Amino acid sequence: MKLLLIEDNHLLAEDILANLKDQSIGVEHVSTLTDAREKIGVYAYDILVVDLGLPDGNGLDVVRLIKEVDANAGVLIVTARDSVDDKVTGLELGADDYITKPFHMAELIARVRSLFRRKKLKGSNVIEVNELKVDISLSTVSINDQIIEMTKKEYDLLLYFLYNREKMLTKENIAEHLWGDHIDQADSFDFIYTHIKNLRKKLQKGGAKDYIKSVYGMGYKFSTSK
Repeated sequence: MKLLLIEDNHLLAEDILANLKDQSIGVEHVSTLTDAREKIGVYAYDILVVDLGLPDGNGLDVVRLIKEVDANAGVLIVTARDSVDDKVTGLELGADDYITKPFHMAELIARVRSLFRRKKLKGSNVIEVNELKVDISLSTVSINDQIIEMTKKEYDLLLYFLYNREKMLTKENIAEHLWGDHIDQADSFDFIYTHIKNLRKKLQKGGAKDYIKSVYGMGYKFSTSK
């Protein structure tokens, strides 16, 4: 999961970032409407957590923008206790849920995970592709009901492929999703090859078919077709 947090209260943002990272959720943070627009224009996110009270504008503009750019992205708006009109407007613009300040971090994380399941997994915690099964709630991968041990990067890489089944993913797409947007300053993305090679080897050794296809000059695709 890749999440963009748009929050100008730095103490609150630091608290949210620490809690999301503890849950192994990939998260980036901006504190202004301008920076949020720039991020959304360049990168793709699964979930956006948007504070409506930003120093240079209204977070509702972020909701409008993300729904134009990527209608499938999940949006959780963060509102003040007395802003009923903003909640209604945000939901009418396409936001999926809201949470009111002050909130408990456990509730925020639960809402983020619930939103992700609804958007990406149709409400389920499990992704199954033939003999391969990933349980998101347990962070486990199994092949023919046998648990396969994976590093965090291998697990995140596999999930990214599964969320984008049958789609072409470039090395840049993969690097940016797994390592964050600063990776675009790297001189080379050749290290992606090593991670994919290790993942394919581990899956096939466990008894799975070779679903990760290399497409010369373009990238990689997780495909169940022959």
